[in-house]
Amino acid sequence: MVLGKVIGTLVASKKEPTLEGVKLLVVRACDVDGNDNPKGAIVIAVDAVGAGVGEVVLYCSGSSARQTQVTQNRPVDATIMAIVDQVTVGDDRRYVKA
Repeated sequence: MVLGKVIGTLVASKKEPTLEGVKLLVVRACDVDGNDNPKGAIVIAVDAVGAGVGEVVLYCSGSSARQTQVTQNRPVDATIMAIVDQVTVGDDRRYVKA
């Protein structure tokens, strides 16, 4: 699983029928402070939890991306599985959702 920040949305009017009705978001890898890395990988991820632009999320890729109720048996390679509320490293709270 990877921490990422939602930086945009993707709309595709023509797509594989099994992708009809899924929300696609543009996600860039971020650090534990919630800062997106300008050189970080960008992925298009299916939103399984109702995330929005600007939120820090937890996403997975590969075969794990097809393990949610929303993505089961769909041709996806990345899925947002959680919206992050807080990240703590040791005793240091590094990120708290505003």
